[in-house]
Amino acid sequence: MSGIGGSEFILLCLIGLLILGPERLPRVARQIGGWVGKARQLTRSLQRQLEEELDTEKNFGINPDDFNPEKLLSPRDDDTFSPLHDEDEDDEDSGEETKAPAKK
Repeated sequence: MSGIGGSEFILLCLIGLLILGPERLPRVARQIGGWVGKARQLTRSLQRQLEEELDTEKNFGINPDDFNPEKLLSPRDDDTFSPLHDEDEDDEDSGEETKAPAKK
């Protein structure tokens, strides 16, 4: 998560031991651990609240899957204006369009 390897962590612990001393190091480590725990709890709470706010199906009655582009662009049977239907009809009617009209 933080990108610190094992040897780097040991080096940080040794530096902390030298700076703080053996009496204050456990107390400071406990305090930092408490801060990290509170920060994690806060981020989980914010994430849960954000997910609840963004739940469109529950809040707005809209299912995001209904707006799938593949479903929206597929031709329907009752849709006669769709360009996709026009292409299909052009293929079927291509033989009739090439015939020249009869002259009188």
